[in-house]
Amino acid sequence: MSSEIRRFTRVTVATAKTVADWAMLTLHALRIELGKSYRQTIDLLSEMPGVFEEIDLTRLPHDTVLRDWFEKISTKTWRAFLRVSAEKRTGHAAIDSTGFDRDQPSRYYAQRAHYRVRSLKVTALVDVETLFVTDVHCTTTKKHDAKIGPQVARRNADDLLSLAADRAYDGKPFRDELRSYGVRPLIKHRIHNTLDFAHNARMSSMGYNRRWMVETVFSSLKRTLGAAVRARSWHLELREMVLKCTVYNLRRSVRYP
Repeated sequence: MSSEIRRFTRVTVATAKTVADWAMLTLHALRIELGKSYRQTIDLLSEMPGVFEEIDLTRLPHDTVLRDWFEKISTKTWRAFLRVSAEKRTGHAAIDSTGFDRDQPSRYYAQRAHYRVRSLKVTALVDVETLFVTDVHCTTTKKHDAKIGPQVARRNADDLLSLAADRAYDGKPFRDELRSYGVRPLIKHRIHNTLDFAHNARMSSMGYNRRWMVETVFSSLKRTLGAAVRARSWHLELREMVLKCTVYNLRRSVRYP
């Protein structure tokens, strides 16, 4: 187990050094990988000299410092960490969403803040050939997929060649916007006439059916890293989900170099 964690740490350090605050990014990635609390993470790493050596720190921070840095590091930096962790991208992506439970601390916070939402809607952009997660969107509202899709696509337009999505993302404005970026939309049309049948049939032969790869990624995330978020506020839940997806990518880099 320790040798696998050490390999994971080595890859994480190399990736984090291309972003910023690499030591803290690495420690938080290890926290998610180990599935431990802040205090348990520090205690466990102190008993793993080989892993500690990979991080190249003179000493481990206190668990409260680690917790404070999770909030101190900007969402932009967390997103950059996710982006560089998705080292293998082909430009052929799919987008879909799922729900993650808000864990007990979040539920307590939600009661105090008078929130009624008990789940976090997570939308992920996944490379359908390499299965790396390249972007994440989170919301606690009932925001429709047709509104989320364009937002995610705009952030990643420069890296996309095609984008597959189900009928929830259907809409001429979204298709037109994708084409304006030079991205081929693979989004099934709602059936209104025989021409829509023809469009959908042609789309299946162009890679639309690989859209289910996103569901595979979600299944892996929930099975290995948990189906709930622990953070107590929405903006920290977003960072936690971005970090979970980053750890998922880093695991793939370790296992499939």
